[in-house]
Amino acid sequence: MTVDTTSLNRERNFFANDQTLWLFGYGSLIWKAEFPFHERRPAHIEGWARRFWQGSHDHRGTPGAPGRVATLIESPGALCQGMAYRIDADVLGPLDVREKNGYLRERVTLHFAEGDHAEGLIYLATADNAAFLGAAPLDEMARQIAAAHGPSGANRDYLLHLADALEQLGAEDRHVFGLATRVRGIREA
Repeated sequence: MTVDTTSLNRERNFFANDQTLWLFGYGSLIWKAEFPFHERRPAHIEGWARRFWQGSHDHRGTPGAPGRVATLIESPGALCQGMAYRIDADVLGPLDVREKNGYLRERVTLHFAEGDHAEGLIYLATADNAAFLGAAPLDEMARQIAAAHGPSGANRDYLLHLADALEQLGAEDRHVFGLATRVRGIREA
């Protein structure tokens, strides 16, 4: 099931249209930034854990065989590492379309390696969106990811690119790395 959140996101303006803002990428936005930006910096957010609990019916899967992509769940004490981009507000329009399958803009505090911080945005898919798949055993999720393909390519590529990008950042993410290990052990469908 897909749900188009594009119009909802256009109503969620947390920043003035004429200012630059920070966007935090924790999934494909880490390694696939196909939008203009002024600056790119490693960053993290606190109190959130990355999970492959969001269904992808439009990019990494199909309505009949959805893939699984990253979202965030609230997790006190957790730290989610990713990449922050300083962008112009008009960049959000195309990103709203890219993230339309259940993701909504939310405001967060980004923390940078140098010790400074800034307010920014994330795209968050919560349990109340129609494409949310939720938790499942890692082996089951790995089989689903290994088999799923969509208009943007193989779901396994999304996961493995993310795992590689997190390793390059020196990030710790047992969920992503555990899934990547399992998917690498499954022959491509």
